[in-house]
Amino acid sequence: MCWSSHTLIRVPQLRPMWMGTLRVMEASQAAARLDAAPQEQAGDQQLDLLPRRPSVPLPLLDERARGTKFIKLSVRSVLNTPAATHMGFWSINPYVGCEFGCTYCYARDTHRWVLERSERRNGGTAVEWSGDPIVRGSAARDGLPPYRRSALPPEEAFEKEILVKSDVAQVLARTLNPSRLAGQSLVIGTATDPYQPAERRFRLTRRILEVLRSYQGLSIEIITKSPLVTRDLDLLQAISRRNEVNVNISLATADPRLARRLELRSPVPAARLRALRRLITGNVYAGLIVAPIIPGITDDWAGLARLLEAAKEAGARYVIGSALRLGPAARHRFLPILEREFPHLYERYRRHYAHSDMSSRSYQDALTRRLNALRQAYGFAGDEGSSRRRRRLEASAQAQSEHPTSHVHEQALLI
Repeated sequence: MCWSSHTLIRVPQLRPMWMGTLRVMEASQAAARLDAAPQEQAGDQQLDLLPRRPSVPLPLLDERARGTKFIKLSVRSVLNTPAATHMGFWSINPYVGCEFGCTYCYARDTHRWVLERSERRNGGTAVEWSGDPIVRGSAARDGLPPYRRSALPPEEAFEKEILVKSDVAQVLARTLNPSRLAGQSLVIGTATDPYQPAERRFRLTRRILEVLRSYQGLSIEIITKSPLVTRDLDLLQAISRRNEVNVNISLATADPRLARRLELRSPVPAARLRALRRLITGNVYAGLIVAPIIPGITDDWAGLARLLEAAKEAGARYVIGSALRLGPAARHRFLPILEREFPHLYERYRRHYAHSDMSSRSYQDALTRRLNALRQAYGFAGDEGSSRRRRRLEASAQAQSEHPTSHVHEQALLI
């Protein structure tokens, strides 16, 4: 994918520049405008002993011809603890947002979460500047930049404004303490794809792996849809000699036409399966994660069987899966697509996910029975039975049924 020839934008000293509808100004001009605004009532004036630093946009690193922006995000910490995420592992995400733009992605709220956390940390409040909402507060005292909020809704900002943690590897090298992990996994790519198109340019995931290469005794996992992961086969092999490494290739369907209706810019299924085969032949422990399994669309017996058959041919060590979950931002993006592409399911989805992000317990149980029966049929159960990795992954996806082979002939449409 080609990069625009005008990827790097320099802002001349003391001169405004227009970029679409977004005006980028020199900080001193912004300060003059803010200082000129009346901020105190007559008779109640106070001296400001700590002058506010003006709010400015985050640095624009690059911009695609189709409008996607890549924006630098400075960070103090990069490791997400199990206590913070309520999952049984640690995680790290080199980017916020993902250009793949899968219609169902549960992580579309991350832009809003990042900015809200920044605002709370800085004690700031939302204000208006030149028509654009920004965050201003005690950021100057904390040494952190104030953040301009995106003008796009979260479900669109997620795939149009990719936040790039340029110093993620340096921060990881300073803050990673293996004893704190206490045997838990460190998962790369839980809320973004670490090998999305931006990785070709910024190479942040590779830099993370270069840091991890110097450790031993860690349990490291990667989740990705992209065959770009094979670019780092040399690093994955080196890390595997001293650590436990697990690469999860994410694939919801083996049908390329169906995949394109659900995943706007993701690599085609055949490319992901080739990447899986290359990892396996390169002695990297890898398997298929079928996530999400979309009720009424990708959960049918025949479709799942084709997927497991393809995984077996590629040499996958395991196959796991979990049902679709739809948070608020994901619903705003996915339901209109569903109404257009699968109108017969729209009303059922709207009612089903109206009060919960998750599918029903009965649906999850039925799906687990179906997956377990298919895994046994394609010979995955015996290969995985004693694997600690498989048990850990299963616990993260969903609980195993006590009767894995029952109800094999349940209806194809589970929802």
